[in-house]
Amino acid sequence: MTNRRAFLTLLGGGALTSAFTPALANAASALPGNDIHVLAAPGCGCCHAWADLARLLGYDVTVAELVEPDAQKSALGVPLRLASCHTALSGGYIFEGHVPFAALAAVLRDRPAITGLAVPGMPVGSPGMGDDPNARFDVIAFGGDAADGRVFYRAGSEAPFAG
Repeated sequence: MTNRRAFLTLLGGGALTSAFTPALANAASALPGNDIHVLAAPGCGCCHAWADLARLLGYDVTVAELVEPDAQKSALGVPLRLASCHTALSGGYIFEGHVPFAALAAVLRDRPAITGLAVPGMPVGSPGMGDDPNARFDVIAFGGDAADGRVFYRAGSEAPFAG
């Protein structure tokens, strides 16, 4: 749940005004089983900020803390070279790190033959890290048809889906 400090942090970072769009909220609520289970790094505020944004967009979010991050991520199939601070599970897919919600919704809607998406590291401006819609970073698809990884989405670009 968002407390007052987290709410003010989100508001100050523009998250409530730039990330929360009616189209994304409708996309989340229209998805069957729109639940997201987040495995967060212990004490990591940005993991919880990402989860709070997901809740604002209409996702049903639960959060648990990672105990052995590398081992847990490896067991789930996350390539450690693509690792970030949190791992989210939804619809049979893995979303590693600060994945933009437009990319997450596209995967849940289109059901590509991949294991998941990853935003390696913690890019400034990504959802939960300041939420700047102009921040530029790549979202990498991995597993299945994406093999070792390929760009799925280019955040901050005019045509973000790499296709």
